[in-house]
Amino acid sequence: MALSPLAPAGFPDLPVIDGVRFSAVAAGVRYKNRTDVMLAELAEESVVAGVFTRSSTRSAPVLDCESKIGLNGTGRAAFLVNSGNSNAFTGAAGDGSVAAIVGAVSDVTGIGADRVFTSSTGVIGEPLPHDRITAKLADLNATLGADGIQSAAKAIMTTDTFAKGSGRTVSIDGKLVKIAGIAKGSGMIAPDMATMLVYIFTDAVISQTALQTLLRTLTDQTFNCITVDSDTSTSDTLLMGATGASGVDVDESVAFAQALHDVMLDLAHQVVRDGEGATKFVEVRVSGAASDTDARKVGLAIANSPLVKTAIAGEDPNWGRVVMAVGKSGAQADRDKLTIRFGDIIVAENGWVSPDYTEAAGAAYMKQQDLCIAVDMGIAGGMATVWTCDLTHDYIKINADYRS
Repeated sequence: MALSPLAPAGFPDLPVIDGVRFSAVAAGVRYKNRTDVMLAELAEESVVAGVFTRSSTRSAPVLDCESKIGLNGTGRAAFLVNSGNSNAFTGAAGDGSVAAIVGAVSDVTGIGADRVFTSSTGVIGEPLPHDRITAKLADLNATLGADGIQSAAKAIMTTDTFAKGSGRTVSIDGKLVKIAGIAKGSGMIAPDMATMLVYIFTDAVISQTALQTLLRTLTDQTFNCITVDSDTSTSDTLLMGATGASGVDVDESVAFAQALHDVMLDLAHQVVRDGEGATKFVEVRVSGAASDTDARKVGLAIANSPLVKTAIAGEDPNWGRVVMAVGKSGAQADRDKLTIRFGDIIVAENGWVSPDYTEAAGAAYMKQQDLCIAVDMGIAGGMATVWTCDLTHDYIKINADYRS
């Protein structure tokens, strides 16, 4: 699959997190000779937090992870992730596969089964050949290393065209705290919790309760503000582990929260930039709404509109489609108070096209790769920002033969 034109120059140089080791192998879950399973091992005194899809058809791994988060304070932990098969809508067989993998990871690593968290991504509705995964666990355990995060990021890819990583190092009370995260996601992206799969690690000292609260808060500001195609996965999982190896307590640290926000937003943006068939990265900025909730409704209505997204793909400044999306959003709106901008260009105001707007200016702006559509509702102070991409012929090609 061709690299997304919106891809970064390469995988970033991420900080090494003390107390975390990674490994990855090719297990042949769906495709031969493709790295498709990763293992992350967290050291003693680690805490784990997680946020998951609210889909009513969520997968067996998601249900298992949900049942474990917050039950145990600190200790060793393991994240085992496979691509190629989502183990979703697989009934009792799916639960059996999770149990088999968890039990095998526990046996090989010596980590308690209640501290083993698994994720699966890929095709829905096909039994997971978990024996192919368990057969590789000894190799995974034997090759764990502190510098293996890039290989882990590649192992969790499905239709992704590039591995996604982000990291930050922040000084707190004169000591350094490190954060590093990886993600996968390209299609079926309209998160209702996090994004497809995300794993974040830090050497900070933080309680499980504080980390869980922070993670959920930041999720709503980052991953829950992106959309590629308006579809929410059965497998969305965000797991974060904190090893405490730095000795720096960040329970109430604003600097740590900001650094974690930056990592999460960077990963969220990378998912959008790798949207299936995407050629444009689009920020939808809404202000002046009756409430933040209304602003979010408007933002998502614009970002999820196939008509808006195809116009962007065709570099057509069809602002009438933005007006349409505002009107269908369900948010309070007044036609004569709306202002619409493409970047710094005022396109429409006071219920009509701006007298200074020219189609040539709009068309020239639409040729850029990074775009901003701004809507001011003119009602109150509600605000929201959503990120999306365009909708191209390649999206159809990718998803028309996804299972072949």
